[in-house]
Order: sequence, then structure tokens, then C-alpha cells
Amino acid sequence: MNERRIRQIFEISLLLKGAHALIECIGGVALYLVSMNSIVALVNMITQEELIEDPNDFVATHLLSAAQNFSVGSKEFYAFYLLSHGAIKILLVIGLLRNRLWAYPGSLVALGLFVLYQLYRFAYTQAFGLILLTIFDLFLMVLIWHEYKLVRHRSPAP
Repeated sequence: MNERRIRQIFEISLLLKGAHALIECIGGVALYLVSMNSIVALVNMITQEELIEDPNDFVATHLLSAAQNFSVGSKEFYAFYLLSHGAIKILLVIGLLRNRLWAYPGSLVALGLFVLYQLYRFAYTQAFGLILLTIFDLFLMVLIWHEYKLVRHRSPAP
């Protein structure tokens, strides 16, 4: 594969990561602003028909239970987590798109830590989405490493 195609894949991957980060930031702010009662009411509305049809529906009963037992502390933690996680990724994506040298090792470290946390969470949740996200992050790390070698080679030594 030629370098031009690798660069295109790198840029598209960064844009996808940036879009995901923006969604995390919006979700974090929204979660912070929404009241606990609104969260329970929304989940009630979403699960109501399913629970009328089948009062023992596994997904609906667990979702409703989670919403009812969701604490203010948990809500604030998840809001902070989403916002900070998204903001870090946006900062790194901007740095990478602008070919800032600090962004390459910074992104590798940050994504490496995110991958470790995602694998840790997967061990408890078995959420398939975490595996997909981890595979994408590992793929992006390979592209970042490749681009970093090229950028370092082109940059004049200090």
C-alpha cells in the first residue's frame, strides 16, 4: 500500500475518532444537565411497551433497574468521564491533524491507557462494543506510529 493511501486512511480514522470524541463530549454535557427523574422517565417510556408485553423481559427489566438505581454520584462520574475522555481525544486529534510532534506520543500513551481500561471494563461487562472500539484504537495506534516515524524523519533535528 502506498504512503498516500495510508495517509488517507489515517486522516479518515482520525476524523472518525474525532466524531466519536465529540459525541462523548455532547453526551457528557447532556448527562450532567439531565435530572435523575428525567433519566428514569425516559427509560420508563422506552421500556414500557416491552414490559407490558413481557413483564420478565431481560433487557427491559435490567435497563429499568439500572435507571432506578442510578445514583447522582454515578451520573456525575459518567458525565465527567465522557466529557474528559472526549475532550482529551479531540485535543489529540487536532494535534495529529496539524502534525504536532507532541500529539503522536501523547496519542499513543492516551490510546494505550484507553485500550487497557476498555479491556478491563470488557472483563466485567463482556460488551462487544468495547472489543470493536479496542480493535479500532489499536488499528489507529499502528497508523499513528507509522505517521510519527514519517513526521520525525521529515522534521529537522533540534
